[in-house]
Amino acid sequence: MKLHLLDRSSINNTSLTTKVNDYPYFLKIWHYHPELELVVILKSEGTCFVGDSIEKFEVGDVILIGENVPHMWLNDEDYFKRNLKGGAKAIAVHFKQDYLGATFFETREMKHLSELFERARYGLKFLNINKSLIEDILSMLKQTGFEKTISFLNILNELAKHSTTKKLSSEGFINSFKATKSDTQNKVMAYIFKNFNKTITLDNAAQIANMNASAFSRYFKRINRKTFSRYVSEIRIGYACKLLLEDKINISAVCYESGFNNISNFNRQFKLIMNCTPSIYVQEHKFEVH
Repeated sequence: MKLHLLDRSSINNTSLTTKVNDYPYFLKIWHYHPELELVVILKSEGTCFVGDSIEKFEVGDVILIGENVPHMWLNDEDYFKRNLKGGAKAIAVHFKQDYLGATFFETREMKHLSELFERARYGLKFLNINKSLIEDILSMLKQTGFEKTISFLNILNELAKHSTTKKLSSEGFINSFKATKSDTQNKVMAYIFKNFNKTITLDNAAQIANMNASAFSRYFKRINRKTFSRYVSEIRIGYACKLLLEDKINISAVCYESGFNNISNFNRQFKLIMNCTPSIYVQEHKFEVH
């Protein structure tokens, strides 16, 4: 799975684009682009990868992704099997941070929007969003020019004031991604995200990076500020949390679906990373289970 730089330049040469993505399932493309992206999920559920985070997504989710942040939307397996028309649907709004000019969002009146864009550097999920705001975003599909711009500024204003949000990617990942932008780092990350719930080894990752294991281990820790094994464990536990919240399979099955080979190691790593056991995690997040 290669990391792709997508060209979101508008064929109409507009600085703000709105689009409805309506597919049997979302395209499995690990990608990034210089535009910020505001996404509203209208149909389907699955897993959202933003930087090094793994989150469950579902209908009604609103997420703002900063410029050049790698991300991917992966529907649950059922969507690939059913291949239903319109099975996955979302609104995507793309815009560059300077789309209204280099200094527009630097003015005092717009400082809170500039701060919103800064928070979006890690991917920002808005919790408990009012349906009326989603309707406002939908209405942009029928608007053009000045009217569309004013509507979007109002939407950004509401998002900036929204108090319940969740930062997605880690600071370490974002900083390392921006610092390196190397084919080596991209290839290694692609290998991890493609194989985290399968057999994954330091030796294989080192081969992809064209390094010996010792050199790669030092390189990975220097770039990501954590060991390779710790990084993989965090990705696996993030995916396990998503499965636990879905409440479709038991904890033992979640262990193996997440890439762990035995339940004792799964429990140990889960407690180390989440500061609680899987069963307690489920109890504390029952309100999130649908």
